Amino acid sequence: MAQFKAFAPDIEVNGQTVLSVVKGCSMQSIARQYLRINGIDDPQPQHWYPQQAWLDTFQQISAVIGDMGLMLIGQKIPDSADWPADVRDIAGALASIDVAYHMNHRRHGRLLYDTASGAMDEGIGHYQLQQVDERSSKVICCNPYPCDFDRGIVGAAANKFKPAGFRVMVSHEHVVPCRKKGGDTCVYLVSWKPAEE
Repeated sequence: MAQFKAFAPDIEVNGQTVLSVVKGCSMQSIARQYLRINGIDDPQPQHWYPQQAWLDTFQQISAVIGDMGLMLIGQKIPDSADWPADVRDIAGALASIDVAYHMNHRRHGRLLYDTASGAMDEGIGHYQLQQVDERSSKVICCNPYPCDFDRGIVGAAANKFKPAGFRVMVSHEHVVPCRKKGGDTCVYLVSWKPAEE
């Protein structure tokens, strides 16, 4: 699966999530310029925009700001997008990424996650959590967003809910081909431990 290619043509993303590109980009005027080029002029938080237009914007921005810039944009997502309210710890934060992802996308005017019923619709891929042990987990990303953007989301979600005095480490596993190299998934190992260890 290629990065930057929507899985379905009729998927939309909400404006507050789109605005994370602007907030996370060190060159906000460039972010706004590329959004405009792709038909997203003056994004508004409560409006919806074609996912492919947003992905096209990502691809153009990545050519200018590089992988680190995409990671910084991803780090803004947990503060910008709708997120489940019941998250209390790192494991819960990592598990909630997939729910948050679906909460911020829709198809034919219908959200891909129904908060009342807990029903999740398909069409955009997933963030799958695998618990490794009590202080580490893997997050398997299978979606059209860029690898480094996802790394930023995963790290920011873990850091937002880490216990006081703990530090979080996020590393990209390279046992399977990364999406940058034409693979279907990227796998991140997330671990946390007291800062003094």
